[in-house]
Amino acid sequence: MIRRRSTPWIHKWSRLLIAAIAGLGILTTGYLTIEKLTGGSAACVAQAGVKGCNDVLSSPWATVFGQPLALFGLLAYTSMAIFALAPLVLKAGENNSRKQLENLTWWLLLVGAIAMSVFSGYLMYLLAFQIKALCPYCISSALFSLSFLVLTIIGRDWQDFGQIFFTAVIVGMVTLIVTLYAYAGVNTSTGSSTTGQPEKISFFPKQDPNPEFGWKITTTSGQAEIELARHLVKIGAKEYVAYWCPHCHEQKLIFGKEAYQIINDNIKIECAADSPKAKPELCQAAKIQGFPTWIINGKTYNGVQNLDELAKISGYTGPTNFKYFK
Repeated sequence: MIRRRSTPWIHKWSRLLIAAIAGLGILTTGYLTIEKLTGGSAACVAQAGVKGCNDVLSSPWATVFGQPLALFGLLAYTSMAIFALAPLVLKAGENNSRKQLENLTWWLLLVGAIAMSVFSGYLMYLLAFQIKALCPYCISSALFSLSFLVLTIIGRDWQDFGQIFFTAVIVGMVTLIVTLYAYAGVNTSTGSSTTGQPEKISFFPKQDPNPEFGWKITTTSGQAEIELARHLVKIGAKEYVAYWCPHCHEQKLIFGKEAYQIINDNIKIECAADSPKAKPELCQAAKIQGFPTWIINGKTYNGVQNLDELAKISGYTGPTNFKYFK
């Protein structure tokens, strides 16, 4: 009598485990996507003096092709959940179709797990050596990706591990190339001098401003701009603006989208009375007569300020390789 070999428990439960982890990833990245798109702050416990999750979300690496990185993570986790559960929804009688779908989705799970693991590895490098922050969400996502890879490899009886290795090499190389291309425009230098020619900013409005935010910011920030913005918040600087003011928008463009989000959330004061965010009483109390106006360390500075000037008058000592000037 031939004894039938029992199926290892991990083979029975691997797809459900992958789907469960993907569900956690969907919740995490969905939450971060909403916070990023709405300009909110992610719930995160960080030690004093240590950069946290919101520093990561406001960094230039948190935006890819103009969209929040968390949104791409949400799509990736959703895809992994679909690949894991798809064969399980077929009826037991549809054995041939189910077998074909199982084989296809296992390969899709493998490709997805490899790509997510490689990309997460690169993000861990950025987290440790570029952003220098502690982000539980990011670390959890990296662990989720690694778990996908482990469960995909041990979760079924692969006949040819050589194919797995070959697939890993090809997918890993493609993922790394695409990742480096996506972040090619991000200024990662942390030195104290300019390594390239900064770009001159000028703005001529072609449409009416939105009373809530003015015009959209079309420039991106480097790490130097972000560090300066954090410094200005730390020392209690204030920027007084009017949403309809083109010069105020030039100041935004000089900072870039990510850095100015920090300014906007903490120290910007809107003076235009018809804006939903207006605080005219604060502007009157500060005797503001033009826009933009900076008040730094008790002194008033009128008009658009180049970032090297803001760095000088505010006592900023971080990287100064700013990307734009007026």
